[in-house]
Amino acid sequence: MDAWDPSYGASYEGADGGEGPASPSSAQVDTDVEIPAAEWAPIDVSPSVRAPDVVFLVDGVRRNDAGLWTAEEDGTSYAGLAASYAAGVVRCDLIRGQAELVQARVGRGLFTASPTATDVQAGTVRYTVHRIEGAGEASKLPSAVQPSLTALEIDISSEARAIGSDGADLLVVDGPLRNRRQLPRTIGYVKTQQKQYLPGALTPVVTSLRPGQRTPVFHLGTVWGGWSWYLRLPGGSGAPWSGIVRVECSPDLAPEEAIELADLSGATLPRFASASYKDPRAPQNLVPIAGLERRLRTMLGDARFLHRALIKATALTR
Repeated sequence: MDAWDPSYGASYEGADGGEGPASPSSAQVDTDVEIPAAEWAPIDVSPSVRAPDVVFLVDGVRRNDAGLWTAEEDGTSYAGLAASYAAGVVRCDLIRGQAELVQARVGRGLFTASPTATDVQAGTVRYTVHRIEGAGEASKLPSAVQPSLTALEIDISSEARAIGSDGADLLVVDGPLRNRRQLPRTIGYVKTQQKQYLPGALTPVVTSLRPGQRTPVFHLGTVWGGWSWYLRLPGGSGAPWSGIVRVECSPDLAPEEAIELADLSGATLPRFASASYKDPRAPQNLVPIAGLERRLRTMLGDARFLHRALIKATALTR
């Protein structure tokens, strides 16, 4: 049985029978980066690889507070979404065994394609207008929040490192790097596997990984691109893809630098793996990330209070 709680979907989106991600990727993949594909085998963490003294973990949360509609002077309407989002950074001192929240910030926005919409003041909370391109269909508004959340994550990550590191750290971004690949000493941590990137002949290397082992580094020729590898965390159920995560780093790095980060991830990430009796998304949902998510959701405020405040604010503008 997969330890991952099915109410969260699945740790991978695969075909029946647990054979792993069912949707093949169209990306061009170079599997001969670290080791020729014909020689692929699980890689153990070298005894010479030492985890960094400091690890930063960054994540963000978002919530849809209310759907709105504008009333334009020509009689037309545009859909709008009032959303709250927050991002934070946890600093883990592995020498002292301490973790602390070093940066966190909340943002709120009104996302709409309306040319006339203005900020909405809902009690003490202001939703700043974020004008989006296109027709602004209501179904597409939730995804329009993500760029603002990502920008917030980038800002606080840079700030946290500037005040809390001596340059020998590692930054772990929960999710793909995408446009955060310019951040130094940074890896993207993908805990849900939706695409099958490797050819079928190499899949057994992934499913044969033992806890703490990784695959060789490979290169993805996608829009965002980058170096990538698979790693198995401890605490999985024993199912083929249980505890498997995909890690990635910037394509701007040299292959040797990517391999160095892959080794570092194997020495670092397994120590943060969660347990099934504590987290329904164990072991992939890392312990500091789970705590950060809970803290950020609290910072978003009471959803019912904000919804009432938005109703009152929009009623006054009619």
